[in-house]
Amino acid sequence: MVQLTSVGVITGVVFTSVAVLLHYSKGTEWKPAEDISQEVLERRAKSVPETDFPEPMNRSIGGGGAVGAVGAGEGGAELEEGEEEDAGFDPAAIPEDEIEVYDIEFAKEGTTIEVANNETLLDAGEDEGWDLPYACREGSCLSCAGHIADGDAHDYIRHANNDTLSDEEMDNGYCLTCTACPTDSFTLETSESP
Repeated sequence: MVQLTSVGVITGVVFTSVAVLLHYSKGTEWKPAEDISQEVLERRAKSVPETDFPEPMNRSIGGGGAVGAVGAGEGGAELEEGEEEDAGFDPAAIPEDEIEVYDIEFAKEGTTIEVANNETLLDAGEDEGWDLPYACREGSCLSCAGHIADGDAHDYIRHANNDTLSDEEMDNGYCLTCTACPTDSFTLETSESP
């Protein structure tokens, strides 16, 4: 057991007082590091390539992330012999005299609107002023996914690009509203992913 003596207590007080006096008389000379956060952000911004994503309107709900992580073609997955790459279609290439309009019921929005076969479901919904979810606008994520209540998505829409949904998921009625153009009238449930 340790016994306190007056000599020990006085010695401790003296050493503590000397340490405090030296600290305040001399100072630590510590200076805060300069703020380099803006410089770091600018360097990072220079290293990230520019995108065509519509940033001010980006309202992603979940999803996104791995946009274009594995591309087809050079350096991407190779196709089996005799297999052709499905490049989708270009809605803008539909001739004016072949444009058809379909009635699309947006179930959660409670409205049926007319959508042309050269217009995506997402664009048509946004034209109505609805705040529909999306992220990439390229068919590379599930943020804009919707469900066609009437059945197999292949029977009702055509994707300009679909890097995300499998044939089985499309058979179950799922589509990507950012690249899906109608080929028939149907009911769509937005914000539904497989």
